Amino acid sequence: MEKIVPKPIRKAVFPVAGLGTRFLPATKAVPKEMLTVVDRPVIQYAADEARAAGIETLIFVTGRNKGVIEDHFDMAFELQTTLKDRNKGDTLEQLIKELPDAGQAVFTRQQAPLGLGHAVWCARDIVGDDPFAVLLPDMLMTGEPGALKQMVDVYNETGGNIVSLSECAPEEAHNYGIVSKGEDFGSHFEINGMVEKPKPGTAPSNYYINGRYILDGSIMKLLGTQAAGAGGEIQLTDSMLQLMETQKFYGTPFKGEAFDCGSKLGFLEANIALGLRNKELGTDLRLKLAQRLGDRRGSVRD
Repeated sequence: MEKIVPKPIRKAVFPVAGLGTRFLPATKAVPKEMLTVVDRPVIQYAADEARAAGIETLIFVTGRNKGVIEDHFDMAFELQTTLKDRNKGDTLEQLIKELPDAGQAVFTRQQAPLGLGHAVWCARDIVGDDPFAVLLPDMLMTGEPGALKQMVDVYNETGGNIVSLSECAPEEAHNYGIVSKGEDFGSHFEINGMVEKPKPGTAPSNYYINGRYILDGSIMKLLGTQAAGAGGEIQLTDSMLQLMETQKFYGTPFKGEAFDCGSKLGFLEANIALGLRNKELGTDLRLKLAQRLGDRRGSVRD
């Protein structure tokens, strides 16, 4: 029997309408997605990850006071002209390289904070019936290949719906959205169920959803009729569970590191980890950290 090749993943949704309340007062006027890790905003890392996985259409679901995100993914003529005049060609080349191609970035509004499921649903007319990816920019993922590329590789083999996963300590599972593990296929396994923040000691596994999804376009219809769930919001997980009744879901354990940049500690950890790996800053940062920690031998581990 000829193998059915799944429809390629060419669109990705970035829910960026959140208020960033965990980072106040920093996010009072600056979107949390524009807070920088080393030398680029968090949203840039997610966009780069998507493009490296073959994504051609970047769909940003924004809210009020998020216009700077749109500006970030646009040409900056005065800045580019100044860099050119000052012979800063390397910097100019890097800026241009990170820009989406013309028409590749699409922006739509979530007019009220009604939850992640509602934010994804706001992209329904752009997504259409196509399978698509969802990337939560709060989660900065470092790996080679990137998290979404790892998922796309599995999707091209299995089709269906794919969720990226990380492992946590069993005693911490009640803090996360946890999946139930089914048949194991090595690089991925079937998901039999999901539970959001299970009671301590009741989690079906220690694999938690880390903010990357590949979903069939039919989930949009489910989100459109989904009743409000936890917190009075439309939860993406609720529609995923409904879709699981008729379609396969697979989990891909992520090979790399995931940093929760929506939390202050995770954001600081990401800056330190990526700073230590930076070719220009790593050596000096290592020394500064060692001095701060009282060890002048520079033996801080990354």
